[in-house]
Amino acid sequence: MDSDQIGRSIDNAVGYLTENPEKARYIDRPAIAVVDGLRAEVTGQHGETLVSDMPRSVGGGGTAPTPGWFMRAAIAGCDATVIAMRAAHEGVALTTLEVTVTSESDDRGFLGIDDSLPAGPLNAQVQVKIAADGVPEEKLREIVEWAERHSPVSDALRRAVPTDVVVEVV
Repeated sequence: MDSDQIGRSIDNAVGYLTENPEKARYIDRPAIAVVDGLRAEVTGQHGETLVSDMPRSVGGGGTAPTPGWFMRAAIAGCDATVIAMRAAHEGVALTTLEVTVTSESDDRGFLGIDDSLPAGPLNAQVQVKIAADGVPEEKLREIVEWAERHSPVSDALRRAVPTDVVVEVV
């Protein structure tokens, strides 16, 4: 889909949900993980599949990316998509868009060695390379800043999302 089509699609979605706000809220499709050793196969309702594995150093097979890498990949993919959507909606044809996400972790938290340390990343950085012919730098920065505020994955990680854990022992 080209930039103009994306922009029109977004306009249509905004118009529809503005007129029908009750249709905007929904339950997201589940992701179901089944683990063999430390290798997890995650499936979705429509045949989606993702496989993760832990490194050999903690007992995994090292055969697939770790769940933490998929988290960084989700941020990068979601941010890049929302940036592209916003640019299209603003009539900006991007010539370059690359989003790189890095993070710093301390495995002592994850392994329970030091409970004062978090199990997850200590910090993360999103690096965006963006260009568009004839578009001022300020406009491109504005697009990225807007997208960062509206990226669902980044939003979920920046704020505390209420999470219930339900355990069913079978």
